Order: sequence, then C-alpha cells, then structure tokens
Amino acid sequence: MLGARIAYPAALIAVAVFLSSCGGGGVPRDSRAEWRDRAEAKCMASGNVRASPYVTQVSSIRGRSACGILAPLRVSAALGGQVQVSPPATIGCPMTAALDRWIHNSVQRAAMRQFRQPVVELKQISSYSCRGRNGKTTGKLSEHSFGNALDIAGFKLADGRTITVVKGWWRGSRAEKAFLREAFAGACREFYTVLGPGSDRAHYNHFHVDLLVTNVRKSGKHYCRPQPKRDLFVAAEDDDPASTASIKPIPFTGPPDSGSQMPAFTLGPSE
Repeated sequence: MLGARIAYPAALIAVAVFLSSCGGGGVPRDSRAEWRDRAEAKCMASGNVRASPYVTQVSSIRGRSACGILAPLRVSAALGGQVQVSPPATIGCPMTAALDRWIHNSVQRAAMRQFRQPVVELKQISSYSCRGRNGKTTGKLSEHSFGNALDIAGFKLADGRTITVVKGWWRGSRAEKAFLREAFAGACREFYTVLGPGSDRAHYNHFHVDLLVTNVRKSGKHYCRPQPKRDLFVAAEDDDPASTASIKPIPFTGPPDSGSQMPAFTLGPSE
C-alpha cells in the first residue's frame, strides 16, 4: 500500500501573510515571493510526495524576516528508505521531490558506474536555516531560509566507504573525482542553482543545491558553478554501461510553478 498522502490544509495558506510580516534581527530583511507558497502548495496537493517513516510533516516554521516553511518535511531518507539522509533534513516539498529524482537519476548511476555499488547515505550539512546568503546579515536571504536548499558534503557507499566533497573533488582517486563530477553535473540538470568547489570560497567542501525559480526565469538556464566540462568526466577503467541499465530515469518537465505536471512518483517503504 502506498504511503498516506501528506496533508496540506487550506488554512496554511494564511500562514504566508504571517511569515512575510515577521520581523527579524541579525538576518536580512527580505520579502517573501508569491511563487514560493504556490510551488509548495502545488507540490503538496499533487500527492507526489507521500508520508512515510522517512518523510514526515512537522509544524509550520515561522522564522524571522521572510524565513519559514508552510509545510516543512523532515526527510531522514530518500528513495523509499534506500538512501539515508544524515542528519535528517528539514526542507519543503519541492526540494524533497527534486532530491529523490537527483539521487535516482544521477547519484546512483554515477556510483554504479564508478564503484559497482549504490550510495546508501547522503551526508548533508545544512537544510533549513534562517540566514543571509553565505551567512551575511545584509542583502538577500539564502534559499535555506525557505527550506528550498540543501548542502551536501559527502556520500556513503554500500561497502562503508565515504566519498567527501572536500577531499574527493581535488585530491580523490580517479573514480572518486569522476563520481563527484558526474553527480554534480546531474545536480545542475535537476536543481536551479548548484554551487561547488571552485565556485567561491564558501563552497569548497560541499555542493549547494536549491530551487530558486527566478534564476531560471532570468536566463532560461540553471545557474551552475563551476560549469561541468566534458573533459572532467573520467570513466572507470572497466566501465560497463550494463551496470546502470537497470536505473530508469524519473522525468522532470519543468519548474513546480510553471503550469507543467510534476513527475508521478511517491516516497514510501512500498517503493
């Protein structure tokens, strides 16, 4: 049986007014764009993300300034429990769905290609956090302030090995470098903003991924730094395309507020 559909009471829409009016000290004073609540409501109402032992809805977060999440989700694992998220992340519905697609479509493919085994744990270092971009107290709020971003610092394989961004990106083995670059390139296709080592000083040890819709609207492209280059991908010495043949991609047809349909899939132990 599929997991229960996560509720999205209509009354939560009213919370947006409160979130926008909250005062804030120590964080940038920012406004809450209307698309955020529409994207979250559409994702929750679609039933594509479902309640499970690994994805649970928690109380609305009403942060300072415009910070907050209407219907935050506590995500302790992705892909129906196959990939642990450690520590559990507090993010919104759109990020939960995108995380699942990225791990399935890109991370697991890269792991099977390079190591012949899947990733079983994603190590994240920041999910919801009411703060400015790069921790600044002026300027724009970070997407972390809306549960619309995640910072990933490492990946644990089935045999217990951990591939970290800080060591593996520049000084890792041939397979580790190839895995991280392939996973990063996949993130650039899935998320609207992706920052990693080489983009700036703040992202030397992790991948920052978020769903800032305005980045796509401005240029029609996802903002990805550093930009993936084909010559950075190093195939495993015994690369066998058959190793990833069983991983069928989950399609994505557009931003969650663009009017397109979200991909039909659920999160739960039945997957």
